[in-house]
Amino acid sequence: MYRFEKLRIWIEARKFIKEIYLIVNKFPNNEQFALIAQIKRAAISIALNIVEGSDKKSDKEFIRYLRISIGSINEVIAGLYLAQDLGYLNNTKFQHLYELSHKLSAMINALIRTMNEK
Repeated sequence: MYRFEKLRIWIEARKFIKEIYLIVNKFPNNEQFALIAQIKRAAISIALNIVEGSDKKSDKEFIRYLRISIGSINEVIAGLYLAQDLGYLNNTKFQHLYELSHKLSAMINALIRTMNEK
């Protein structure tokens, strides 16, 4: 078993990514190679940076990748704001994804704090 497979943040990131995919795949087809692709890339980056960082030799390096994951969460949210502005995403769905992103960010930040306290 890989180290990342034991991490709750990785499991939650996967759930978040699935939610993102289900919603952005309903955006207009003309956004397929623009907004949809950008949001999906940012969402995937969350989990991939958790995975990559978990294999680093020091907590300091892992923390750096966790912070990149948080940056990717912020990118997703910025993209969702734009989708909402363009009428592709209603407020209910936006709030749902926003709350999930906030929960995931909080979990990642808690892990960072724990690692910094070692």
